[in-house]
Amino acid sequence: MEYKLTFKRYDEALRQNKLLGLKCRDCGAVTIPPKMVCRQCASSEIEVVELGGRGKIQTFTVVNVPPEGRESEVPYIIAMVELDEGPWTMGNLDNVDPATATMALIGKRVTMKHKVFPGDKYSAGDSARPLFSLEA
Repeated sequence: MEYKLTFKRYDEALRQNKLLGLKCRDCGAVTIPPKMVCRQCASSEIEVVELGGRGKIQTFTVVNVPPEGRESEVPYIIAMVELDEGPWTMGNLDNVDPATATMALIGKRVTMKHKVFPGDKYSAGDSARPLFSLEA
C-alpha cells in the first residue's frame, strides 16, 4: 500500500498556501494530515482533495516553554481548528498577543496561510505548517 498523499507533497502544497487532505470514497470523511487510510472507516479508497483552509478555533494553548532551539519564538499560540470540511488540525495563531489571549478566541473564524519552521535536531529539516489568522 502506498501513500496517496505524501508528507513531502503536503509540505510543498502548504508552502503555496494550499491545504491538501484525503477524502474517503466509501464514507466521505476528510482526513488530514496525510495517512494511508481513512481516519473514520480505515478504507484505503481515498483521494487527494484541496481544502479551503477556513474554520473555527475549538481550543488553543499559549506556549511559554519552547522546543529545544526555538527559545526566541516564545510565547506563541497553537490553535486546534475545526475546518469547514470537518477535520481538525493544529497550527500557529498569528496576530494575536499571547499575553492577552482569552477563552473569547474559542469559536472565532480563522483563515489559513503557512509558515516555514526551521528544523531542529529531532526533525528532518525545515517544514511548512498551517498559520491561522482571525477573519475580520
